[in-house]
Order: sequence, then C-alpha cells, then structure tokens
Amino acid sequence: MNFNIDHNRSERIGFPEVIYGSAKSIETLFNIVEDVLHNSEKVLITKLQKEKYIELSKKYNDIFYDGVSKTCIIGNFKKSKKQNPDVVILSGGTSDEFVVNEIYYTLSFLGISVNKHLDVGVAGVHRLFEKQEQISKAKVIVVCAGFEGALPTVVGGLFPQPVIAVPVSVGYGVAKGGSTALNSMLASCANGITVTNIDNGYGAAIAAYRILKGK
Repeated sequence: MNFNIDHNRSERIGFPEVIYGSAKSIETLFNIVEDVLHNSEKVLITKLQKEKYIELSKKYNDIFYDGVSKTCIIGNFKKSKKQNPDVVILSGGTSDEFVVNEIYYTLSFLGISVNKHLDVGVAGVHRLFEKQEQISKAKVIVVCAGFEGALPTVVGGLFPQPVIAVPVSVGYGVAKGGSTALNSMLASCANGITVTNIDNGYGAAIAAYRILKGK
C-alpha cells in the first residue's frame, strides 16, 4: 500500500505531519512510521491504544508512550530544559490530565519548553492565584477545563498573554461530553480567547506553536 505522507510539511509550515493512531491497524502504523522515519528522526502518534504501542515497542527501542493521553513518540526525543517555559498548561482538575498530557508531549516533541499545573480550577481559585508568578513568565497559556468551563475566562481576565482554551469532555448531566464547556468558552467575556474543539489537545499545542514561531 502506498501512503501519501506530507514530508515537506515542516519546510512549508514549520511542523511535521503526525499520525492519528486510533483508527489505524498495526500493519498500517508500521508502514507509515517506517515511511516517516526514512525522512525524519522522530515521529509523533496521537490517540494510540496501548495494545498498538506494545506491538510497536517490539520493533522500536527508542520509543516513548504516555498511557494517560495515549501519546507515542518514536525516535530521538528530548524535552527542553529551559528554566522558564514558553508555554504553561493549566487545568481545572486532574480529570483533564488526558488532554493536558497530549498538549504537553506534543509541544515537547516540537522542542518547546512547557510546564503544566493541574487542579487550579474555579472551585478553589486560590490555587490559581498561588501560581500567578510562574504563569506570568510564559509566552502562551493553554487552559483545559470540563464541567462549566469557566477557568479560561478567569485566566483571560488575569493575564495578558494569548490564551488557548480547550473544553474537556469531563462532567455529568448537562456537562457530559464537553458541550457546556465549549459553549461557555465560546461565550467568554474575557476578550481574545482562542477556543479549540472538545478534547483537542493536539490542536491546542499546534496553535501555541504557531503563535510562538510567528513572532
């Protein structure tokens, strides 16, 4: 089978094509990974099920997998050690971690220095205030929240940096599925917030990357 991999994407827009792992068979993944690694030293796979990671790990020694976000990196991968991160990720609660980690490892894959703070939601907003000094040093802030999705509005009213809001499919009743958080973020009274699709951690990471590289 021939695959039409976009090998010139990095030269064209600054970041490589990644592999969406969830809907692909292990045979297809092997073939695509091989194709990518012929032209690049590393490859990022998102939404990869654990059983597929296990099969890939039998062939590739230089492989990383985060089971929370189902993010996989094959090849030469080193996280930035910059003291003050360019991107800070905030989340309302630890239940948002699967989205937070997808953002964190995508940006790390791209060589961006990043830090994350979970459990700083509006139910205990003093926890956010305790992180203000650290957050203020970042160039971009990404905020993940489920339930009513109010955290990005609070952050957007406190900090001047670009704010990317990610609605998370965490909650119950009317909050179930993330639609309430999405609508809340879209209707935010904090001016200039960018909102991604529900659970779209990868998209948020790339938005932050574009902002940083566009300066």
